[in-house]
Amino acid sequence: MLEKTIKVQVGAQIKEYPVGTRYLTIAEDFQGEEENDIVLVLVNQRLRELHKKTYEDCNLQFITTGQETGNKAYKRSATLLLLKAIYSISGHNNIENVRIHYSLGTGYYCTIKGNITLDQVFLDRLKAKMNQLVEDDYPIMKRSVNTEDAIAQFKAHRMYDKEKLFHYRRVSKVNLYRLKGFEDYFYGFMVPSTKYLKYFDLYLYDEGFALQLPEAKAPKIVPEFRPQNKVFQVLKESTKWGQVLNVPTVGALNDLIAQGGIKQLILVQEALQEKKMAEIAEAIIAAKEKKFIMIAGPSSSGKTTFSHRLSIQLEAHGLKPHPIAVDDYFINREDTPIGPDGKHNFEALEAIDVEAFNRDMNELLEGKLVELPSYNFITGKREYNGKFKRLGPDDILVIEGIHCLNDRLSHSLPKESKFKIYISALTQLNVDEHNRIPSTDGRMIRRLVRDARTRGIQGQKTIDMWPSVRRGEESNIFPYQEEADMMFNSALIYELAVLKLYAEPILFSIGKNEPEYLEAKRLLKFLDYFIGIPSEDIPQNSILREFIGGSCFDV
Repeated sequence: MLEKTIKVQVGAQIKEYPVGTRYLTIAEDFQGEEENDIVLVLVNQRLRELHKKTYEDCNLQFITTGQETGNKAYKRSATLLLLKAIYSISGHNNIENVRIHYSLGTGYYCTIKGNITLDQVFLDRLKAKMNQLVEDDYPIMKRSVNTEDAIAQFKAHRMYDKEKLFHYRRVSKVNLYRLKGFEDYFYGFMVPSTKYLKYFDLYLYDEGFALQLPEAKAPKIVPEFRPQNKVFQVLKESTKWGQVLNVPTVGALNDLIAQGGIKQLILVQEALQEKKMAEIAEAIIAAKEKKFIMIAGPSSSGKTTFSHRLSIQLEAHGLKPHPIAVDDYFINREDTPIGPDGKHNFEALEAIDVEAFNRDMNELLEGKLVELPSYNFITGKREYNGKFKRLGPDDILVIEGIHCLNDRLSHSLPKESKFKIYISALTQLNVDEHNRIPSTDGRMIRRLVRDARTRGIQGQKTIDMWPSVRRGEESNIFPYQEEADMMFNSALIYELAVLKLYAEPILFSIGKNEPEYLEAKRLLKFLDYFIGIPSEDIPQNSILREFIGGSCFDV
């Protein structure tokens, strides 16, 4: 009897395989055609792990570690490798908890609480154990268990954050990943085995250590560890806020919502942000020579609302703040530089008339009357419509733009006249002990909601543009963030529970045949962790109002 076969198409090639062949076997046949390791596969536009089997004709596209989706799977799997190694060399009884906190460099900041001494000797043993697990090539297996059984297992292993998280899950099954006897839950797909996880390093840092990992643009190189100390301290402070509020994870937030405590949490979180803004205003007041408040941050950080609220704080201290948008100094659209994608690159510094900006700012500093421009985004031209300004002794300019931390923008202004502020939505909430929420996900959900509300932009367009936005941030903002005099974290610990109700309809509208469907599906799965809450109790001056509407600063 002939063995039944199926046809598998990869690009222009079609090959036949026995029914029930694993995607891993097919991937091995095509690995020689790929520069980087194949770790996942798209099967008729549906993302699948390589251990799965195929039973029908299909079209395959391989996902490698050189792509963002593959890089995320690599980092997720490296976290499982790390946890397995920690428990192996320390013993479960000696570990109270291991936490994967937030991004640090290109990897993660981690802490261990328990009967161990975290020093270089321990870290060397840990690295050696991880390398041994990689060399031995253990499979990373997945199994589906009843949610109630998973909750009991998490409790027995003292993974209390996961126990809380799944108390609010409506699904009947939970997928658990297993590596050589160690089992855990992870949000997202994994690589097939430990042999794929060759590239990592460990560094002692602060009260814990960094797990340093490659990026998608260079998946076989572990970058040099260069911690961003100022950003780290902001994240650490925000995490402490979460601990003070007793809301370090999604499960804890859901507990608070279910128990009717969300209104108080909103008030306290907003008060903490107002307190931080007041501290920044006081620092500006103390530096009497400052005339230019330079504010920069990545997309959807809430720069506009922050600028308004900071201005109010400065007014309360007797200053007269005036807003200046660097965007008003865009060169005419036809002169804008072209990016590698063949489109106008509005995020390049060369898209700004830097010399005109410097001339106007210097003349203002000298006390001259200056006519300031406005950029007409419809015609794509800079216009002068009689907007004159002169700085008095108590006047101060609050300047907002993506290049504000880059001294090339304000190259002729005296350094002592500038006060630089970096603002970003640095998510302090984690899914659980071992699953972090990337800040970029929080910002993208903010942008999805705002784009749909204010610009009529459909969800798939926002998702399609996001990689380009991220590239612009990595070139023009992140390299300069440590230059800031002060930093502000605009993330609100409760915001994703609110944004859920706005974002879900946008994401559900993206059809299965759209290229952005996979990302929409991933975000929907993520938002499903949260209990949604209405927006009635959110103050009108909240940064969140910039995205959901109803801000007192809307014009």
